[in-house]
Amino acid sequence: MPPLSDSSHRRLNVLTGEWVLVSPHRAERPWQGQIETPPESHEPAYDPSCYLCPGNVRAGGERNPAYSSTFVFDNDYPAIRPEPVQEEAAENHLLVSQAERGICRVGCFSPRHDLNLSGMPKAEIVAVIEMWRQQFTDLGKLDFINYVQIFENRGAMMGASNPHPHCQIWGTSSLPNEPAKEQNSQRNYMQAHHQCLLCQYLQIEKSSGERTIFENESFLVLIPFWAVWPFETLILPSQHVADLSELTTVQSRQLAEVLQKLAASYDHLFNTPFPYSMGFHQKPTDGAAHPEWHLHAHFFPPLLRSAAIRKFMVGFELLGTPQRDITPEIAAERLRGLCKKC
Repeated sequence: MPPLSDSSHRRLNVLTGEWVLVSPHRAERPWQGQIETPPESHEPAYDPSCYLCPGNVRAGGERNPAYSSTFVFDNDYPAIRPEPVQEEAAENHLLVSQAERGICRVGCFSPRHDLNLSGMPKAEIVAVIEMWRQQFTDLGKLDFINYVQIFENRGAMMGASNPHPHCQIWGTSSLPNEPAKEQNSQRNYMQAHHQCLLCQYLQIEKSSGERTIFENESFLVLIPFWAVWPFETLILPSQHVADLSELTTVQSRQLAEVLQKLAASYDHLFNTPFPYSMGFHQKPTDGAAHPEWHLHAHFFPPLLRSAAIRKFMVGFELLGTPQRDITPEIAAERLRGLCKKC
């Protein structure tokens, strides 16, 4: 492959079939846009006004138990509901709607209000992973749930309405757009090559090392070749597993190590509580085998050059193609150095 560090070029996201425009020469352009105020890093261990702290009353009126580890509850204000709804017929072939059923849950990582993945002990992150495994299994058994999306929004910049460490777990009757794109690409690759797309991609990245951040026996963390966000990362199991329920005890412990180390590296990058959206993509729960699916996690952090400068998806990116200034290789080099200190 010719050098891509200096010239404008496109990169293909093989998971979605979409392109990203890379413009390395724009990395040093002057900035007179919006300047963010870095978030405060000091939260109390317990906040009496927090809806998620143990023993407190939530906005919907329910009181949390005095939980001592993880805690899961049905969202008081769910985006989708489990009750069957009347299917609406399309008015014509251009105005089409479908009923959607689902379940939205909130999962608290810890009773401590002031913790996050970067500061939690690994044993407590293992408990969070077990919570994710159990929720994936329980929701996936319901006949109207065909996909389980687990995700975390960290920081007000990412729309998190509460700083208490928590995630959301949505079970949906339809396959969401992004997993649907990835399923299509993974299925097509397996049919054409009789191999797993992400197993093959993982081997390419391990051999290159250019975009690898760190690895342990069970997982590889890297900046994907097609990354859109400045310091976007991808977590890949080294062995072919389709979903969280297939992880062994050892793999769960090593995933906890990976999550803690990556989150801590993000915090060290600009010396701030680093905002991001993260989530797991895994096989649908529609009862099919899905041999094409390879479990993975995406981290999408918006900070561009410092804690005060944020990347926005506007203009050409909304109307044309996503674009980035910092190459994935440079981003990986920066994070790789920080990971050695965590």
